[in-house]
Amino acid sequence: MQTAGNDSPVADGPTVRYFKDGATIAAQGHVKAGKKTGIWTYYYNNGQIQGVGRYDDDVISGFWKWYRKTGQLMQSGSFAAGKKTGVWTRYHRNGEMMDEGRYESDRRVGTWHYYDSDGNVTRSQEHRRRPTPVGS
Repeated sequence: MQTAGNDSPVADGPTVRYFKDGATIAAQGHVKAGKKTGIWTYYYNNGQIQGVGRYDDDVISGFWKWYRKTGQLMQSGSFAAGKKTGVWTRYHRNGEMMDEGRYESDRRVGTWHYYDSDGNVTRSQEHRRRPTPVGS
């Protein structure tokens, strides 16, 4: 297992990165040819998981989950080629859903539903696809 501070690159293998105190794990995952690959886990300085997800050749991809410092799920969603895609869901601090909808290439599309902290729908909003500008 290779270890590194926040600014120290690691070329290959399992990697652990630490907060400035040098003892508390900030992140762990795998590096290949100096690039993040596979599942990475990020931590708050209190040891709770902050986020878990995948990188492919240093690009965020696949399904990710993010948590609050208390350990409660905060949001989840997927990436393709570094852009938000598919269904994304955020949660209130009490665990009830806050909002949910779809992304395509980092843009909200379709009907998004918004909820109060009791789980009741407060509104729904339609997001239309916008053409991608030439050269993007």
